[in-house]
Amino acid sequence: MVGRLSVLFRVVSQAEPAGASTSALARDSELSRPTVHRLLTALRAQGLVERDADTGNWLLGPEFFLLSITAAPRYDVRSVAQPWVRRLAEATGESAFFSVRRGDETVCLIREDGAFPIRSHVLYEGARFPLGVVSAGLAVLAFMHPREVDNYLAGADLTERYGPRHSAAEVHRRLDEVRSKGWALNPGLVVEGSWGMAAAVFDANEEPIGALTLTGIEARFGPKRQRELGPLLLREAHSLGRVLRQRAERRPS
Repeated sequence: MVGRLSVLFRVVSQAEPAGASTSALARDSELSRPTVHRLLTALRAQGLVERDADTGNWLLGPEFFLLSITAAPRYDVRSVAQPWVRRLAEATGESAFFSVRRGDETVCLIREDGAFPIRSHVLYEGARFPLGVVSAGLAVLAFMHPREVDNYLAGADLTERYGPRHSAAEVHRRLDEVRSKGWALNPGLVVEGSWGMAAAVFDANEEPIGALTLTGIEARFGPKRQRELGPLLLREAHSLGRVLRQRAERRPS
């Protein structure tokens, strides 16, 4: 039951701000429609989800917001990471992001747009992607334990949704490139013409907990600019990781 509720919460959150129908949520959660309707009805009674009166779509409810406020002091790193994201956007003119790892996904928490007028909209606050997809997912996956990487790619079929260029062999090849350079490149693999670069952020145990990302159009991410943006991302990711580790050390146990 807990597992099904967790999956359902995730797919409802991904449907924000417009929400999604019962049928769409059943499809995305891979649960039966009657099961989804029963769970949503029970969650609605507790204020954890609500239904739009005009569209009939389901959205996260007010109780979910109140619970998140209670947990925020321990888990919300957005206020800490915001200056790094803003600084990257201002320095490069591109859209900058901070994403964190949650299980087998990366979740985008912060977006700041730079001055360049043409932008990529693949990433947005709340967007979730499997590890190995988009530059943040590549940056994180590349520096996980090799056994964990192998087990993940053996069980994840990324090609079904993202195409043959996300086969296990192709992802492994890109991960080798990330380890060699230090930063990840997504050359328009999710949306043609929309490129991204990312560098992993590490915790005190040298485990990747998230990534800083820059995205934009292909013309802005040529080889010469990659050589400029890669070291910049690495410096900022290292700096942010150090501050997050210090924050974690000060947190009461």
